[in-house]
Amino acid sequence: MRTDLAVVGAGPAGLAASLAAAARGVRVTLIDAAEDVGGQFYRQPAAGLWARRPQALHHQWRTWERLRDGLAASSVHHLTGHHVWCVERTSGSSGSSGFSEDSGSSEGTAVFTVHALLGRFQEESVTVHADAVLLATGGYEKVLPFPGWTLPGVVTAGGAQAMLKGGLVVPGRTAVVAGTGPLLLPVATGLAAAGVQVAALVESADPKALIGRLPALAAKLPEAAGYAARLLRHRVPFLAGHTVVGAHGEDRLEAVTVAALDPDGRVRPGTGRRIPCDALAVGHGMLPHTDLAQTLGCRVDGVNVHVDDEQRTDVPGVWAAGETTGIGGAALALAEGHIAGRSIAARLQGTAPDPRQWAAAATSRTRLRQFFAAVDSVCAPPAHWTEQVTDDTVICRCEEVRAGTVREAVHGLGAGDLRTVKLLTRAGMGWCQGRVCGPAVAGLAGCGLTPTRRPFARPVPLGVLARTDHPAEADHPTEEGPS
Repeated sequence: MRTDLAVVGAGPAGLAASLAAAARGVRVTLIDAAEDVGGQFYRQPAAGLWARRPQALHHQWRTWERLRDGLAASSVHHLTGHHVWCVERTSGSSGSSGFSEDSGSSEGTAVFTVHALLGRFQEESVTVHADAVLLATGGYEKVLPFPGWTLPGVVTAGGAQAMLKGGLVVPGRTAVVAGTGPLLLPVATGLAAAGVQVAALVESADPKALIGRLPALAAKLPEAAGYAARLLRHRVPFLAGHTVVGAHGEDRLEAVTVAALDPDGRVRPGTGRRIPCDALAVGHGMLPHTDLAQTLGCRVDGVNVHVDDEQRTDVPGVWAAGETTGIGGAALALAEGHIAGRSIAARLQGTAPDPRQWAAAATSRTRLRQFFAAVDSVCAPPAHWTEQVTDDTVICRCEEVRAGTVREAVHGLGAGDLRTVKLLTRAGMGWCQGRVCGPAVAGLAGCGLTPTRRPFARPVPLGVLARTDHPAEADHPTEEGPS
């Protein structure tokens, strides 16, 4: 399949970019693994559930309606159920990106090839050839282990939200929502509105630390106040400066123990309290998906894909927007996507982009980046969280590696980085390839969390790899649309 722009990811950033580019005459192909657009933020209940008031599950519902209706009325070609595993520069392009650094003019030959898996068992290969690529691949939750975190009933905060939005189900009757960060507020209010008794909202950050950041946080204070009012109506106890130190139960979760933190992020002795519950939704922030960007050779600063003021990466012809450039929520993703779509349209058409055309989006982007920078400085996991992780706590669930094994690799065998720990313990060698256990292993090893460059963004059948040198054989599923 041939297109001008391939957009990977149909969340807020991908939708905004697709609509902005298509409105300016660009042929856009929007590629996403889900069966419907919206990403995690605008996840919708399945049609067969006959949800009567899906808007009750969402914030910014009118924005979602504008995006949904705009996509339906646009020329964007939307490919659902397509799991992108690699984006590569097309063979024979002589290393050219298809863009001149000065003029931005494009060549006639497709520069990039997007490889995706299709079908029930993801064994069917599909390729899309494009002159430009926008990576809007979103983010995933940071998981920090504690004793008992593998019990049934313990889910991530985003997982609880996905269950409610997409399946109209809740993880339990009595829940504790814990961790740190702004995601905890909508998760707790959403569960309470769905009839769950939220026994406590446990935030490890100290509210006093927010005082010095009020100017940067002012833009979101009304929204936070709205969540707080709803929590008060549902009589949800709020425990600030606390953290979960253990989950308890035999066959499933029965209770959690939370404790107060001192100013250094250590648990205060004697402050533990046991809270009965059958569900724990816990989250400690998010991390960007950077696999595809790294495969293309894009610069990554820390854990974020680096972009300029037009949302361009340092690889010509590749843009990035949304959580992959830094965790910042839907509003920031929409602003970045809009800027990227306008920039791409201008450069594909050989004209210099005019930043004045997206001045409002740029102002919103600046304001929101400042807000989330302030949030990140306050809502960080407790500095000494590893002290509560016992040696028999499972760290890597895929390979069943325990904390004691990781500590032995570090202190007994001299491992000082994630790769060496992985080779000595198998932590990170499972299905998720370290995406879940990576932050935990890094914390126990006392090393930085650096994204690992992988050849593929997801597991790929060997039969698909064997056919990738024959694009003509892989292209046919998209000739008439996805099968």
